[in-house]
Amino acid sequence: MLNLVTEVFYLPAKVTDEIANIRLVEKGKDVLSPPYHTAFSTPVEMLNFVQRLRDLSGGKPIGFKLCIGQKSQFIAICKAMIKLNILPDFITVDGGEGGTGAAPLEFSNSVGMPLRDALAFVYDTLNGFGIKKHIKIIASGKVHTGFDLMRNFAIGADMCNSARAMMLALGCIQALECNNNKCPTGVATQDPKLYKGLDVADKRVRIANFQHETVKAAVELMAAAGINHPDKLHRSHIYRRVAANHIQTYAELFPNMLRGSLLEAPFPAGWELDMMNSSAETFELAASH
Repeated sequence: MLNLVTEVFYLPAKVTDEIANIRLVEKGKDVLSPPYHTAFSTPVEMLNFVQRLRDLSGGKPIGFKLCIGQKSQFIAICKAMIKLNILPDFITVDGGEGGTGAAPLEFSNSVGMPLRDALAFVYDTLNGFGIKKHIKIIASGKVHTGFDLMRNFAIGADMCNSARAMMLALGCIQALECNNNKCPTGVATQDPKLYKGLDVADKRVRIANFQHETVKAAVELMAAAGINHPDKLHRSHIYRRVAANHIQTYAELFPNMLRGSLLEAPFPAGWELDMMNSSAETFELAASH
């Protein structure tokens, strides 16, 4: 499937009455994230599900989160958007750097495209299909600093999510005990003996300060570059060292896709195979059918 969700949310000891009530699960039983979705199995079905959620919610913004694996699968979703004229309001792109201490180690270390590469790919694909202007992109994956915000905006993000950094500001020490109810700082546990050390009055101030100073740092960086709005950031603003004696801008590393260039052949160089292998009707490689 498109997105591997690997987190074990709660072991039996963590599924208290409160958790069971909130998540509509049975108290005292494991709650595992499935590796697939039961509501849909094809890109077309996925977009119909997006529309169903929009209708049932009275028109509230509906989007989805993914970690890019096979490029052809995301292209297939975009083809389904064009075919059905159903667009999500936002797409959250999570990098392979993401994950929690509850995730299997091999998955958190090895699964998924890195955020910056995935972000550029998603932005370029949406732009290539001429639909980016209708969809907001949210970047997620080790977003810790003001510069992280800057470079994600430069690549194409409209917004950034930050989970790990906020957890660290809260007091997380990355003990990797999230799933077994033994978090030593009380952040990820329902054990009263452990979470009583989590002083909400103190921690909320720390998190608010971190949020304020991170955004302030991003604003100061933009000011230093002569930019007065994140929308004015573009890929040529950011450099990356690619070798001991060579640097390139993000514009060179991730050349911009011309709007609408994926709507009909000939496709841009390097995109031909993924376009051929993608279909709105399946997440599998279309060329194999």
